[in-house]
Amino acid sequence: MTLDSIPGSSGYLDAFPERRMSYFSNSYVLGLTVIAGIGGLLFGYDTGVISGALLYIKDDFEVVKQSSFLQETIVSMALVGAIIGAASGGWINDAYGRKKATLLADIVFTAGAIVMAAAPDPYVLILGRLLVGLGVGVASVTAPVYIAEAAPSEVRGGLVSTNVLMITGGQFLSYLVNLAFTEIVLLFNVTILAGNLCHVPAHYISQLV
Repeated sequence: MTLDSIPGSSGYLDAFPERRMSYFSNSYVLGLTVIAGIGGLLFGYDTGVISGALLYIKDDFEVVKQSSFLQETIVSMALVGAIIGAASGGWINDAYGRKKATLLADIVFTAGAIVMAAAPDPYVLILGRLLVGLGVGVASVTAPVYIAEAAPSEVRGGLVSTNVLMITGGQFLSYLVNLAFTEIVLLFNVTILAGNLCHVPAHYISQLV
């Protein structure tokens, strides 16, 4: 026995073509999709930005520079948190709903970011990475479900895929941020070098005078 599948609410739109929607015809649903997709953006950004941030972390903490294990733990701990968050995200969604689950993920992620920013040692930094991972893990489960439930059936697939687009967009953004900070450090070093080079002839001139 086979069942014929008709896209778009199983033929409902064929009977009422005036109710057919495009991706940009409902700004409210599109706004919900973009806002919910921020969880995917954070996921991609957090997994990508550590590649550049680790260079400066090693400068701040000598013990990290000397320990490959600590470097690997700092990088991977966000993914460990994401695994735990994703595993528990379904239960949180069923128990408290999509909006509360998203709010919880945002709070945990913000707390993790604050902990990382104020970390006095690499072990507190690892805790912050774990919290951030928990937040993005829950968000990675919640966002596609929330978008799918809010989206009209005829554009549901395209809107849900926005979450994946946000993940890759977050990774790309993180690389741009890493590049920007690299350029800032490079500019700072060039400025110092130029100042030192200017100091050399000034030193010799002062000796001649």
